[in-house]
Amino acid sequence: MLFNSYTFVVFFAVILVLHNLPFSWKVKKTNLLIASYIFYAAWNPPFILLLWLSTVVDYFVGRALYTQENPYKKKLLLVVSLIGNLGMLCFFKYGGFLLDNFVALVNALGGDFHPAAPNIILPAGISFYTFTTLCYTIDMYHKKSEPVKSLLDFSLFVTFFPHLVAGPIVRPPQLVPQFESPRTATQKQMLEGLLLLSLGLFMKVVLADSMLSGPAEEVFNTPQWLSALDAWMGVFAFSGQIFFDFAGYSTCAIGAALCLGFILPQNFLYPYAAIGFSDFWRRWHITLSAWLRDYLYIPLGGNRHGALRTYFSLMVTMLLGGLWHGASWTFVVWGGLHGLYLWIERFFKERASVAGGGLSNINTEAPPALRGGFFTSINLRGFLYALLTFMLVNITWVFFRAGSFDKAWQMLQSMFGMAPEGAAVLTTLAIIKVTVITTGMVLTHWVMRNSRVLDVAYRMSWWLLGLLWATLVLLLIWSQESGSSFIYFQF
Repeated sequence: MLFNSYTFVVFFAVILVLHNLPFSWKVKKTNLLIASYIFYAAWNPPFILLLWLSTVVDYFVGRALYTQENPYKKKLLLVVSLIGNLGMLCFFKYGGFLLDNFVALVNALGGDFHPAAPNIILPAGISFYTFTTLCYTIDMYHKKSEPVKSLLDFSLFVTFFPHLVAGPIVRPPQLVPQFESPRTATQKQMLEGLLLLSLGLFMKVVLADSMLSGPAEEVFNTPQWLSALDAWMGVFAFSGQIFFDFAGYSTCAIGAALCLGFILPQNFLYPYAAIGFSDFWRRWHITLSAWLRDYLYIPLGGNRHGALRTYFSLMVTMLLGGLWHGASWTFVVWGGLHGLYLWIERFFKERASVAGGGLSNINTEAPPALRGGFFTSINLRGFLYALLTFMLVNITWVFFRAGSFDKAWQMLQSMFGMAPEGAAVLTTLAIIKVTVITTGMVLTHWVMRNSRVLDVAYRMSWWLLGLLWATLVLLLIWSQESGSSFIYFQF
């Protein structure tokens, strides 16, 4: 079921009514759990069995890990959880990828191996709920938190429909305590949640789908060489599309949960205002970045064992983070480029800190632009670094969006004027549209870089907020785009 569908509007209205009826708290949680299974079953009902299996196994394994004192038995239980979760993830998400690479390797070594292509369907959201349950068992192994008291609460934690399919990736301490006592939205939370839902749908339906997906598709699906202008416009269009699509989903998820009285962690903080790449990953897909840091980068050694170990841990983390996004070598290269950027940034930051200048001295506080005087109050040096970061991020998006290395290389050659005869495939109107939206997006990110949407909303007069909200809703109705899936559903 899609947030941007009329089916979800009816579904959510029913859930709100049931959640506010005078039922017992256990009945309300059961209603939410059943609703979450219905929400997930709308894609492919049989895959609920995988969700059940992951939930039940990790619930009981987690409790056993917490109470088990024998170190060998604890390791065995953790291995059971890792094999169960990562085994399912590897089979469904990477089975075809692994087979293709094995076939290519065998044939390159002189073999003649041509097996039948596997018909594997990728379950929606498997990467997200796998990471959600894994963090529970790993935390239980290290006794970082208490075990969840009931299977009902743990099941609802894993399957709670706002975050189930595409995050935010929640951890037990962030959500489970909210299930322990009766909870419904206050009037303030309901209004905030509905505003966030409207904003998230506007970002997805109007900006990502209606405005930017067309130019991005036109450029990346064109087989011929492109002019530099068209190539860059296509990349900018995808850069905006994937932000508005994914941040729109996260905003909808947070808003839907808030309407029910629950609080989910923030997943985006204006990433295109990032000054450098460590800052970018503190702002883009925040819950995944934190997961990779805590459960991969730090266990690999982090920055505790010297420079070489730090660089190794960074690169491995980003390569696996790229592979998490998709079963393709282009995603691995995307992650590797981010790892390389982090290497270079760390190298110069270390030397700048010794010299007493450079990136380490940039003022990253929020500019007072919201109080007027944007061009006079802006930290120009920081903004230029943010703009450089944005441009380098766009280069990585080429590998994320291109279906093959040939296409990625063709796009890069077109972007940097190395194409033999670049074709112009975008209309003047499309170029203007992408330019205006991209410019507005980058400037808005910079102005809002340390602000929150709800904080800004509360600073507005009621009539201005009402006018803007009504405009969002009218544009949603006008766009008439309600069936396009979110990009991150494929991950």
